[in-house]
Amino acid sequence: MRIRWLGLAMTLLATTPFARADEALPSGEEIVRRVNARDEGASVVRTWTMELIEKDGSTRARTLRSYRRRFGDEKRSVLFFEDPPNVKGTALLTFDYADPARPDDQWLYLPALRKSRRVALSDRGRAFLGTDFSFEDVKRETQLSLSDYAWRTLGEESVDGHRCFVVEATPIDERVARELGHGRVRIRVDAEVWIPRFAEYWELDGAPQKTIRLSDVALRQEIWTAQRIDAENLATGHRTTLQFRDIDYHASIPEELFSEGALRRGAPP
Repeated sequence: MRIRWLGLAMTLLATTPFARADEALPSGEEIVRRVNARDEGASVVRTWTMELIEKDGSTRARTLRSYRRRFGDEKRSVLFFEDPPNVKGTALLTFDYADPARPDDQWLYLPALRKSRRVALSDRGRAFLGTDFSFEDVKRETQLSLSDYAWRTLGEESVDGHRCFVVEATPIDERVARELGHGRVRIRVDAEVWIPRFAEYWELDGAPQKTIRLSDVALRQEIWTAQRIDAENLATGHRTTLQFRDIDYHASIPEELFSEGALRRGAPP
């Protein structure tokens, strides 16, 4: 698997070269700020189709419903599993605070236990319920962190025919690296719509860890939206695919939905 990944990386570098050294490119931090300033809507409701794909090609499907709303500079989101029956009722609540000095909060509700538990900061890099996304990936969506990483611009590449800036992120210290579960990330950011299109992650020891690709990017209610996300674990060959439908950026979402009590009650009808 590692040999295949290295071969793909060399092909990408050969066919999509970095910009010349004398070209002025925005700094890593500037690119991250532009990504985070992109309009995501004051609220959004979506249906997710999740597919878990084993190395042998066998698959499992899940259906989820998500709700996200801004409260001033704070962002809250809640995710409910609706199908199949063995995961129905499982839910994740996230409070993403504007103050970078304040750790974000996440609560995971497991119906078999009939209670929710707070996701510890040290667990944010763990796999989210058997997927190839971490709790941190689910929380961030397309946003990038300025407080967890030092960023630098490497150049430019073309991804799926789109001009992208290439930025590399290194965790600010060993503690943060352990929490996130990786030692380095390289991301290709669309230079026109400011959505990350492709990301590579490396383990703490430098081994390739996973990739995440965002695709089917289109305008939905005047907001650029990635309607498909694919993640692959490079060590195991396991993949997770997310596809989004019924996307509504004009939805009215009640504040009480973003509470631990709402996790127990389940998704709205």
